[in-house]
Amino acid sequence: MNKEFDNILRERFSTDSLISIATVDNCGVPWVRTIDAIYIDGSFYTITHNSTNKMKHISINPVVAICGEWFSGHGKAESLGYIRNEENRVLADRLRKAFDKWYSNGHTNENDTNTIILKIIVTDGILYKDGTRFEF
Repeated sequence: MNKEFDNILRERFSTDSLISIATVDNCGVPWVRTIDAIYIDGSFYTITHNSTNKMKHISINPVVAICGEWFSGHGKAESLGYIRNEENRVLADRLRKAFDKWYSNGHTNENDTNTIILKIIVTDGILYKDGTRFEF
């Protein structure tokens, strides 16, 4: 990814942002949903539950489509595992802070080992800024 593209994604999505993520089920049917995510160094991150349809679809096909705020693209999704795993400690702290407005409303249960961090590595995309189209 070139630096300019990365800088625009960072500018738009480095705080709690709504993006859409599309997956495909094992019958080839596309599903799309809006998630809270933040962008860090070439990837989007969110917190989810391992039993969701999105995670079931990703286990079959990790390629996802993503979009939000004049950006659309693709990524490779992967579970980073339980949010409280030691290797997730620094990232989990950053996500908790980013999502602090809603994080403690009962939707997220960190005591459940199926509460995971989902990473989506941006593989390609198109975005617009000030009337200019950028591609990666």
